[in-house]
Amino acid sequence: MGKLKLEHKSVLITGADSGIGKAVAVLFAEEGANIAIVYHSNKEDADKVKAEIKGLGRKSIIIQGDVSDYEFCRKAAEQVVSELGGIDILVNNAVRFPSENIEDLEEENIRKTFDSNIIGMILLTKVVFPHLKGGSAIINTTSAAAYQGHPELLDYSATKGAIVSFTRSLALQAKPKGIRVNAVAPGPVATPLTEETFGEEKEDLSKPPFERNASPDEVAHSFLFLACRDSAQMSGQVLHPNGGLIVSG
Repeated sequence: MGKLKLEHKSVLITGADSGIGKAVAVLFAEEGANIAIVYHSNKEDADKVKAEIKGLGRKSIIIQGDVSDYEFCRKAAEQVVSELGGIDILVNNAVRFPSENIEDLEEENIRKTFDSNIIGMILLTKVVFPHLKGGSAIINTTSAAAYQGHPELLDYSATKGAIVSFTRSLALQAKPKGIRVNAVAPGPVATPLTEETFGEEKEDLSKPPFERNASPDEVAHSFLFLACRDSAQMSGQVLHPNGGLIVSG
């Protein structure tokens, strides 16, 4: 058996109670990492992921809260450092889908989408960054919608574009510290949130050439690549596990 890619690493993952975040958390644990899960409200699902990770012989903690709350972010980072001994990898994966028609978008919902998808990401990264060191990694979740747009997801797509710019800019700032900052931009993925937004039968309009939505497990391996030494020469980059959609950037 080869050496585990993330042995003894401490990882903080947002939105890891289901979907892509859960798949990433479990895969990282399989590769030796201890996992801190930040989730918004579904404690039952978070507890299940925690139990699965502990079943793999790794440490795991769950932290409930809203990443758009700066004080919550600060306390969450301190708790992870205290209980897991530090933070080596940050995966920003919290996400919220908005309404499909710009005329129907309520100001409150637009602000909630930006709070969850980009402002919360920046706040959490701000408080985690001082705990990172040379060799650490930050991985942000963006989307193919950031490059192609999406007629039903206007403010969601806008936040995903902001995440790409944030990733590239932070990579430049983090370079002197030896911290790599990258992102993953999935295409359509079969997650509970996707089903809730589009329905079980209706697929995302950006149907990939593979003619099916990706599974969270398939996408998770892009995160693993960016978290470990395999991607030592990559920073400010975006991986596109999207089933063959051709996008620029």
